[in-house]
Amino acid sequence: MLKKILYVLVATVLVFVIVVALQPSDYRIENSTTIAASPAKVFAQVNDFHKFEAWSPWAELDPDVKMTYSGPDVGKGAAAAWAGDDKVGSGSMTIVESRPDEAVNIEVKFTEPFEGGTNSDFTFEPEGDKTKVTWAMHGQHGFVEKAFCLVMGGLDMMSADQKKGLANLKRVSEQN
Repeated sequence: MLKKILYVLVATVLVFVIVVALQPSDYRIENSTTIAASPAKVFAQVNDFHKFEAWSPWAELDPDVKMTYSGPDVGKGAAAAWAGDDKVGSGSMTIVESRPDEAVNIEVKFTEPFEGGTNSDFTFEPEGDKTKVTWAMHGQHGFVEKAFCLVMGGLDMMSADQKKGLANLKRVSEQN
């Protein structure tokens, strides 16, 4: 009987490993919102990491997170690093492309609780006196990240965070 249980357990683990391995490595999550503000006004919120905490979907998870900044204050080369609790971990982000009022592309690296990274791209499109903001996250997942996404709905969690961040960005941009 114990031998049968062991075979079932091994078979279950093997099937899980195969299913995870067959998941695509590439991922892309994209959400948009329309903000009643000019592209320049919204762009300024994203192009300056000093303003990040005002709209970040993760800022309220750890109000004691420690932020450090390096490079220029805004635009290409601007960088920020964070060290927080278990909910936000630690990592860094660097603006790798900044086109005024059009786009900001950010490279994000995580160091804790796991090592990894993603690309976080923002585009700003004028729509009359409003701005359509699109936030895309994309990159590649290794085996552990694929397993997390499969078991915990990681991509859905990331999409929900994007939507929350865009709602916060809308609120901040329309206030100022």
